[in-house]
Amino acid sequence: MEIWIWFLMIAIIAVVVEIFIPTMFCINFAFAGVLTAIISIFWNVGLLKLFILFAVLSLVSIIFIRPLLAKMLRKGEKGDFHDQYIGKVVKCIETITIHSGAVTIYDERWDARLAAEGEEIPAGAEVKIVRNEGLVMFVEKI
Repeated sequence: MEIWIWFLMIAIIAVVVEIFIPTMFCINFAFAGVLTAIISIFWNVGLLKLFILFAVLSLVSIIFIRPLLAKMLRKGEKGDFHDQYIGKVVKCIETITIHSGAVTIYDERWDARLAAEGEEIPAGAEVKIVRNEGLVMFVEKI
């Protein structure tokens, strides 16, 4: 079997491992394996030199490409769809206490609670959403 196939198999195994354990670490070996396989097709050198090339490409990928991929992945994260409401100023439609209350967000009713101990907020007041837990928005008085 040709040597480039071995490096391609290393790349495929690394991708499969990355799929099941998404750490963005094994993908670096996949990247290095594919590049080494391509280079070994056009550059006929010994196995030792190809393994050194694979190791160097893996290291370069871990040092330079992994942080870029991690940054792109974090940038693409949207988080919980309720996170878009954090920081919004909304109107109370029911008196808000630590146990009950409601606000309206884009003409939708949401359960609300006080974010911290304090006096209740009357209906009609404006509040700021500071966090959410499930379908409950936690608010504070403006």
